[in-house]
Amino acid sequence: MRAETAYHGEMGERFAAHATESVYNAHTDRPAMLELAGDVTGARVLDLGCGAGHYAAELRARGASRVVGVDGSEALLRAARERLGEDAELYHHDLEEPLAFLPDASFDLVVMALVYHHVEARGRLLAEVRRVLRPGGALLVSTTHPTADWMWAGGSYFSDERVDLPFGEGFAITYRRMTVETFLGELLDAGFVLERLVEPRAAEEARRIDPERYDRLNRDPSFLAVRLRRP
Repeated sequence: MRAETAYHGEMGERFAAHATESVYNAHTDRPAMLELAGDVTGARVLDLGCGAGHYAAELRARGASRVVGVDGSEALLRAARERLGEDAELYHHDLEEPLAFLPDASFDLVVMALVYHHVEARGRLLAEVRRVLRPGGALLVSTTHPTADWMWAGGSYFSDERVDLPFGEGFAITYRRMTVETFLGELLDAGFVLERLVEPRAAEEARRIDPERYDRLNRDPSFLAVRLRRP
């Protein structure tokens, strides 16, 4: 992703720790996306915006034969290597640029968990994802729910501005607002076929960690997640 939207330095370190047990990341987005992934036994998986390696660790544990992680933050990649071990396949790469280091049709599954809305060159990224996926391969994408962005940021639901979401003291997560129409339209225009759409709710474990947020995430939309197929 672009340098100004990657989670660098101290922010990356804080996010790595946050995502480990966060109600939003660990107990809402992650369970939904892993359920969409289904059986990954023997699968070759590309994790774009892999962060601190939480998805990669889970996918390897579930039987994926190969998991490659790509992220724009060196701080997050350090955390991912600590989690996954020195043999992990991790690449420091800006997702605004082509994935030239990856060969055609080399993956069965591509995962983009809460990274798509950070990227500006989304059309080029999707073209690259289509290139590296084998025919029949799957793409999983999660993003902030457009309704949640509207409820939080206000203004027009149809706004496509970049917004700054406060993260801890002195930090902000910057991303692009987009409507459901824009989100799905870009994915379908890139040649993918929609197989399933879910609006993730917090898993039961979140009730123990943070009852208030658990109730909110089971009342108000927060994320949107889809599974698509490359024809």
